[in-house]
Parts: sequence; C-alpha cells; structure tokens
Amino acid sequence: MVSTISSRDALPKPSLDKPSHLLAFGFGAGCSPKAPGTMGTLLAVGLYLPLSHLSLPLYLAVLVTVVVVGIWICDRASRDLGVHDHPGIVWDEIAGYLLTMLAAPTGWVWIAVGFGLFRLFDIWKPWPIGWLDRRVSGGLGIMLDDLVAGLFAAACLQGLALWL
Repeated sequence: MVSTISSRDALPKPSLDKPSHLLAFGFGAGCSPKAPGTMGTLLAVGLYLPLSHLSLPLYLAVLVTVVVVGIWICDRASRDLGVHDHPGIVWDEIAGYLLTMLAAPTGWVWIAVGFGLFRLFDIWKPWPIGWLDRRVSGGLGIMLDDLVAGLFAAACLQGLALWL
C-alpha cells in the first residue's frame, strides 16, 4: 500500500544505489531539504542544454523516452518507499521542463522564462493539473500533472515568443 505522509522528516529515504531511486530522485537533486522540485528543475536545465542542439525529431524521441522510462521509475520508487509522489521524486519535473522547452526559442532568457513558467504551473496547479495530481495514481499519476504543467508552460512560452 502506498501512503501519503505529510511531514518531510517522516518520509522514507531513497536508496540511491538502486537505479530507479537514483533516476527518480534526479541523481540526488530531489534529496535537497529545501525545494526539491526546484532543484530537480534546475537539473533539467542542465540536461536541456546539450539536448537543445538536437533536431526536433531527435529531441522528441528523447522526450518520449524520458516520459516512458519516467512512468516506470517513478512508480518503482514510489512503491519501494511506500509513498505516492514522494516530494523527492523529481524525474517528473525533469520531464515537465523538457516538455516546456520543446521547440523553444534559443537563449538563456528563454531557458529562464521556461524555468519560471514551468515552476509556476507545477506549484500553482490550476485545473486540470491539480485535479490530475489528486486523482491519478502510480507512476502515470506522478508524471501526468507535471507533463500537463509542462504543456501549459510551453504554450505560454510559445505565445510569448510569438508576441515578442
């Protein structure tokens, strides 16, 4: 049974020697005592930089792989730890940010704006993001709300790029 634990101090610690935990916790970024989701998104920025030079079809292939693998590793880590959507699981933030940056304009300003927009939607969780977060379980549920936040952020980023 996977439970929900409210106190971060009471949360079980991941075993970063397990590949699923290492990936789900963003190579340790999710172990940050403060703002693990933000730390995971910062890691995603670092991963995005070399990926941004890929062709669109290759970037999409990487993104799909990140999402499919993410559903499995988030589910595995969640089950191992007995906590649905442990705050330290940040693979979903990685996938959400990479989706945000799909076909984004180049440059540090756009990277930063994408970061801000993704964090805004991931934290704020407007409908349907919050609804999905509360109602879809397992690895898909962990990933889905961040992917929709990434879609919202991508739409805003593309709209801003067109406007400017």
